[in-house]
Parts: sequence; structure tokens; C-alpha cells
Amino acid sequence: QVQLVESGGGLVQAGDSLRLSCAASGRTFSSKVMGWFHQAPGKEREFVAAIRWSDGQTAYADSVTGRFTISRDNAKNTVYLQMNGLKPEDTAVYYCATRWNYGMAVRPDAYDYWGQGTQVTVSS
Repeated sequence: QVQLVESGGGLVQAGDSLRLSCAASGRTFSSKVMGWFHQAPGKEREFVAAIRWSDGQTAYADSVTGRFTISRDNAKNTVYLQMNGLKPEDTAVYYCATRWNYGMAVRPDAYDYWGQGTQVTVSS
């Protein structure tokens, strides 16, 4: 089992930046890919970005490409999501998740463990 704890959310204005962190503990050796998802009220959970621990390969949703950057610190078992140029439509709860498979996945049901989420609110 892996425990994931997100941090770094908050209330910002449009155009501002935030950096989210996700610290993993427990059976981290089983974790192969880390993903970030967001979920706005009344909407489904959506893929934002993913990164593979072993080689740093990344994937992004079209809506965040060029604005968000996912990175990892293997020594700290921590993944980051740098969010620049935030927009009101980025407002959501942001979750990190991990999967045991090396494949880069965008579907939430492909991930095995989830954090509790951190709220990001962007005012216009």
C-alpha cells in the first residue's frame, strides 16, 4: 500500500502560479507512474499530467500544456505540479495518484492509490 499526501493548494488570482506537492510513503517501490487529476464540482475527475519515476517521461492534458509542469524528486518520493498562468476554469480539487504499471495512463480507473486532494481556487 502507498500513502499519498498532497499540499500546496490555495486561493489565487487569475494569472498567478501555484506549486502542488505530492509526497508518497509506504510501498513506494511498487509505484511506477504518478498522475495529477482535478475534479470541479459536478464534474468528473479529469487527467491533468503524469510522470514516470524511472525515466521522467511526462504526459499532459491539452488544457494545461504549456502552463503546467510535472516533475519528480526520486530521493524524496515527491512529485510536483507547477501551475503557471492559472485560469478560473482551473478551479478544482487536485488529486495525485499512483499506478503499479509502467504505462502512462490518463483514465482515473487505471490508478491504484489516491491522495485526499487539495483545493485550488482561481478568482477572476
